[in-house]
Amino acid sequence: MGWMNDSLRYISKDPIHRRYHQGEITFSMLYAFQEHFILVLSHDEVVHGKGSLINKMPGDDWQKFANCRMFLAWMWAHPGKKLIFQGIEFGQFAEWKHTFSLDWHLTEQHFHKGLSRLMQHLNWLYTHEPSFYELDDSYDGYEWIDFSDADNSVWSFMRKSRTGESILFVVNATPVVRGSYRLGVPRPGFYEEILNTDAENYGGGNVGNYGGVQAHQDWSWQNQPHSIEINIPPLSVVAFKRRH
Repeated sequence: MGWMNDSLRYISKDPIHRRYHQGEITFSMLYAFQEHFILVLSHDEVVHGKGSLINKMPGDDWQKFANCRMFLAWMWAHPGKKLIFQGIEFGQFAEWKHTFSLDWHLTEQHFHKGLSRLMQHLNWLYTHEPSFYELDDSYDGYEWIDFSDADNSVWSFMRKSRTGESILFVVNATPVVRGSYRLGVPRPGFYEEILNTDAENYGGGNVGNYGGVQAHQDWSWQNQPHSIEINIPPLSVVAFKRRH
């Protein structure tokens, strides 16, 4: 519940103010491995006048859905099991009411359909990439790359599997493209972009990295021996996996 409260408070802020609240995002990693956690977005948060998740997001419809895609992808990447309440997965605007059906007709509309596709992809990644779920109760499964770039409202980290595979996640919590953004990585090689919440298929603007980037072997950065230079789309999560 602490993660939920901190995260919802952060995500409801206008992006221009998020630079002053970076600690609300990083705080959960101080206690994430002390117990077995389920990250919850429960029914209590979408009833009794609290509004739906999509309506907690600031901005116009484009920003609301981009924020929502970013937020849910970050939730899936965060250590801990996941629980969301019905209607969140396609961005229902109305509060949940136990006497009515969900607004399933919305899944035929562009932004709602895109969010639903993203959730399908996140679930597929979660079940096919052990870095998403193995070691999620251990410091061995998590490593910060950088949590200090509050000025850009960007944070980055790695999730790791038992066999030593890792996935690099980068979150941009502003509607500004961060071009030529350098990140430290532990190994040389090609880093495939396996997730981009700004993909056109999800209703985004399709800013990305053309499938992946090559690491610079002779350019150490952020306490890592190598680095990559990427474009971070607005209000997005991008994830990379080293292929060779």
